[in-house]
Amino acid sequence: MLKTDVLIIGSGIAGLSTGIKLAMLRPDLKIDVLTKVNEHESNTSYAQGGVAAVWDHGTDTYEKHIADTLDAGAGLCDEHIVRIVVEEGPERVEEIIDWGTRFDLDQFQKYDLGREGGHSENRILHYKDLTGWEIQRALSAKAATLDNLIVHEHYFALDLLTQHHLGHIVTRLTENIECYGAYVLNKENWEISTIVARNTVLAAGGNGQIYRSTTNPVIATGDGIAMAYRAKVHLENMEFVQFHPTALYNPGLEKQAFLVSEAVRGFGAILKRPDGTEFMQEYDERGSLAPRDIVARAIDNEMKLTGAEFMCLDCTHLDKEKFIAHFPTIYEKCKEKGIDPMKDLIPVTPACHYMCGGVQVDEFGRSSVNQLYACGECTSTGLHGANRLASNSLLEALVFGHRIAHSIASNIDNSDLENQIPQWERTGTTEPKEQVLITQSIKELKEVMSSYVGIVRSDKRLKRAKDRLALLHDETEELYRNSLVSPQLCELRNLITVGYLVSKAASLRKESRGLHFTTDYPERADFVQYSVL
Repeated sequence: MLKTDVLIIGSGIAGLSTGIKLAMLRPDLKIDVLTKVNEHESNTSYAQGGVAAVWDHGTDTYEKHIADTLDAGAGLCDEHIVRIVVEEGPERVEEIIDWGTRFDLDQFQKYDLGREGGHSENRILHYKDLTGWEIQRALSAKAATLDNLIVHEHYFALDLLTQHHLGHIVTRLTENIECYGAYVLNKENWEISTIVARNTVLAAGGNGQIYRSTTNPVIATGDGIAMAYRAKVHLENMEFVQFHPTALYNPGLEKQAFLVSEAVRGFGAILKRPDGTEFMQEYDERGSLAPRDIVARAIDNEMKLTGAEFMCLDCTHLDKEKFIAHFPTIYEKCKEKGIDPMKDLIPVTPACHYMCGGVQVDEFGRSSVNQLYACGECTSTGLHGANRLASNSLLEALVFGHRIAHSIASNIDNSDLENQIPQWERTGTTEPKEQVLITQSIKELKEVMSSYVGIVRSDKRLKRAKDRLALLHDETEELYRNSLVSPQLCELRNLITVGYLVSKAASLRKESRGLHFTTDYPERADFVQYSVL
């Protein structure tokens, strides 16, 4: 049994910003951060666009940013939370600048503010088209300077510890469920440790790998949300999956689609059909700068109407020198694929990008389970509602990381370690002899989710998805019971759990709102409904 004061599961912007701030507030606390791969591999590292914050008070205001966020969220945002994030956000961005984060400057040595779909003003701070990578770099460097903060690489969190592990019956109706830490697999020596902590922070990132095409890295397998669900933590709004409208079209089966940032459209690129005609004005007066849900559905509809496998992004009228300066990675990737953005239309298709729902938390990141906090993409804070406004997610992670750190610093002295947790039971299990059972089940899951629970849904499609997922679940649970634990098997379990939760939440919402569109209920309902699971 390993003991720590605070266990943080995940080393992206949410986990590291929480850990850094807490380590600075309470040098007396021992803080351990786990990542299942290496410290730099997270969804954060692949965030191209930037971080939204009101910076130029001469043209922009908090009220404009709040209004843009509420408009994108389609009536499901919590305005109190939106105001907290927007108003506290700039100070949090100042902090990461102080910690070494670089953002692009213009010719006057002022921040070069970009604009993306749904924003009424230029307010996106960015570092070329590698903003997430730059923030991850700076946070990792800052974390390395703190003696009481340790990042452990190649540790896979298996399950959160609660009273269930003490032999008690725990259901979703049980009051005062407590979190005591987690069971963790060391991927280098295959030992399973029991880590008990006075407080635990879930910052395990996204779930994009439930779909065939996603901009998320291969590690985004929904581990945090699946663990929370098994621990009877309250979840909400799982049906709202954001598909980025413009991933680079690649007919191959890459596990991670290449993202063509929304900032490219903010820079002036125009969405067109393969024949060169524009189409976005037919769907929204904002054209190519409409919010992501509208653009993704428009592209999906155009592909179905025309039979095309992709739509196109026209950058040929843009200044080449400035384009390459702003988007060097995108330019090089296109050239690698034989596409010259200055001469050719860039073929794009929607791809799963971001989960707006997740672990239900309050304004201090507290979940429904005592001593368990959550931060980042695995949460539902009330900021995004039914559709995330571009570049708000990095801001959300910074603001809630700060708030969680202050909450833990003030309250952790009231928490004790639970020393009676039993070790992980490994008897009676064997090595899985056929890896194909795992890999094929993942392929089936991705096909089911992409075909039936994608950008456009229906009751019939959702029922078929749930029926197929139930079969996959039963097969995987039998394999899990009879096999030694492996990251691949656990990721499969987690992916199936998240796929089921998205499908179930989607079937409960009898309307179309934000990112959830169903042909059976194409109109938005007059009442506001939160889908709590």
